[in-house]
Amino acid sequence: MTMVAKVSVIVPAYNISAYIAQALESLEKQSFKDFEVLIVDDGSTDNTAEVVNSFCQRDSRFRLLQKQNGGLASARNYGIRHARGEYIALLDGDDIYQPDKLITHLIQLDRSKEIGVVYSASRAIRKDGQSTFMVLSGKPIKSDPLLALLCKNFIGHGSNAVFRRCIFDEIGGFDETLRSCEDVDFWLRIAATRRWRFYRLPQILCCYRVCPTGLSFNVQEMQRSREKVIEGAYQRSPKLVQKVLPTAYAYMYRYLARLSLTAGDGEKANYFINQALDSDKSIFYQDWRSLLTLISVKIAPLAKLGIRQTLGAVETDSR
Repeated sequence: MTMVAKVSVIVPAYNISAYIAQALESLEKQSFKDFEVLIVDDGSTDNTAEVVNSFCQRDSRFRLLQKQNGGLASARNYGIRHARGEYIALLDGDDIYQPDKLITHLIQLDRSKEIGVVYSASRAIRKDGQSTFMVLSGKPIKSDPLLALLCKNFIGHGSNAVFRRCIFDEIGGFDETLRSCEDVDFWLRIAATRRWRFYRLPQILCCYRVCPTGLSFNVQEMQRSREKVIEGAYQRSPKLVQKVLPTAYAYMYRYLARLSLTAGDGEKANYFINQALDSDKSIFYQDWRSLLTLISVKIAPLAKLGIRQTLGAVETDSR
């Protein structure tokens, strides 16, 4: 008889053989042991599968699933459909959990049936694994999670949340037409049900890797996806969302400005920061990170040096 694990950890993996071992080792070190790990090899052309198989051979909780390349949302959906746990945890293949990540989240989910999603504070690490000063606290900027998510993704990144499997069955999976922001769209659809609470843990319980050549630094794709996500939220809840649209777009443009600045495109960063000012300039005196982005864009040469020292030099993506 096959035992059913309490939580299923979904690990999408595409050509990340250099990092996947660290991610899986962080799962081996979890203080909570009743879990299964579904690593979804999304059509990798490197030796990602070989690295994963070494874990599968020594620990029956690890399973390798392989599919044709379909993108991050597709890989997550594929893994969740094969999951047997009551709860779903997400861990991207280049990120890392702290040892008490799972147990701390599961305590909250077990404690209250109203809580649908639990997440924590997290820290950014560089491509080489070194820690940075960047910490995401996860504090929403508004009390209503739907309105807060429209402006800033308080969950922060795709490796942070643990949620109930029944929610995936209820609202459907991640939108596979989105090449970015698919996680924000998923959380917004949960928030739109008005049934589930989001619970924040203040401890730093995971680390996410910042790679300047990754998808999150594809500014044009990010803008296209984010606009589609905002429009989808508006279509679902027009009266509620209408009042925060200027602020939502201001935060979007601010984020695009920061990405452009990090990628070394000062001209585009200046364009986006001006769009943010036109949409809702109040974000720059209500949110210190927004103010910092504004100042950084306007003194781009110095900011560029500081950001490069923090994240490492931006490499040219040859693909």
